Amino acid sequence: MTAWDVRGKTVLVTGATSGIGLEACVALAGMGARVIMVGRDRAKTAAAAAAVASRAGTSEPSSLLCDFSSQAAIRALAQDVHARLDRLDVLVNNAGGVNKSRRLTVDGIEATFAVNHLGYFLLTNLLLDLVLKSAPARVVTVASVGHRRGTLDFEDLGFERGGYSIMRAYSRSKLANVLFAAELARRLAGSGVTSNSLHPGSVDTNIWSGAPLWAKPIIQVVFRPFFISAERGGARIVQLAASPDVEGVTGKYFEDGQVVEPAPLARDESLATRLWDVSARMVGLAPA
Repeated sequence: MTAWDVRGKTVLVTGATSGIGLEACVALAGMGARVIMVGRDRAKTAAAAAAVASRAGTSEPSSLLCDFSSQAAIRALAQDVHARLDRLDVLVNNAGGVNKSRRLTVDGIEATFAVNHLGYFLLTNLLLDLVLKSAPARVVTVASVGHRRGTLDFEDLGFERGGYSIMRAYSRSKLANVLFAAELARRLAGSGVTSNSLHPGSVDTNIWSGAPLWAKPIIQVVFRPFFISAERGGARIVQLAASPDVEGVTGKYFEDGQVVEPAPLARDESLATRLWDVSARMVGLAPA
C-alpha cells in the first residue's frame, strides 16, 4: 500500500472562511488537494475562496454555504455535497463559535452545543457513506484544550436550569468533540477511515469576538501574547488531514502536534456511547 498523499484527494473544511480553517485550506490547496470550503456568508466565503487560490497559486476552490446553527441547513449542505461529489477523502470539522449569553437555535437547542458539537455529529453522519467509500480516509475534529474543564449533564445539556457561562458552554461542547471523535473511531474500526481530534493551540482568531465586553481587555492583555498565529494553528489541522506520519492512527487526541491523553471524562467510553445516542436523537437520526 502506498503512503498517504493528499494530492488529488478531496478535502472538505467547515469554518473555512477565516482563522485556522482558512489557513488550513491555503496549505492543503498548495499541497494539491481538491479543497471544498464551507462558510456561512456568501460574500465572505467567495472572498475566502479567491484568497486561497491567490495565496496557494491554484485554481479557485469550490465553496458551499451552511449555517451550522440550523439542522435543516446542515442537511441541505450534505445533499449538496452528495450531488457534487462521488468521494470524500478528508472531512475537517472546524466550524464553531461561542456565545456570551445563553441563546437557542432555530431547532430550540443551546447554540454553542448545537453548532460546536451537534453540527459536527450530524454532518459527519450524513457524509459518512462518501467517506467510507473513499477509504483510506480521515475525519478530523477540531476540539480544544478547553475540553479539560468540560462537564456533561444529560439532564440539562443546554443549561436550562441556570449556570450558563461562555466558558462552561464552550468547554462542554469541546468535551463532546473529543468524545465524539473517539466514539466514531471505535465505530469505524477496520473500515480504513480514521477519526482523531485536536487542540490547534491557543490561536489568535476572532472566535472570541462573542466574549463579553468586560472579558475582551483580559483576553487582549493577558492571553493574546501567548496566542499562536492562525497559520500555525491551521498547520495542526493539516497534519491530521495530510501527513503520512499519522496514517492508520485513529481514536487519538492531539495537542501541539503530539498524541496526548485527553481529560478523564473524554476517555470514558460509556459516556461517549451515551453522548452518541443522545446526539442522534437530538438531530433526528434515531427515534426520540
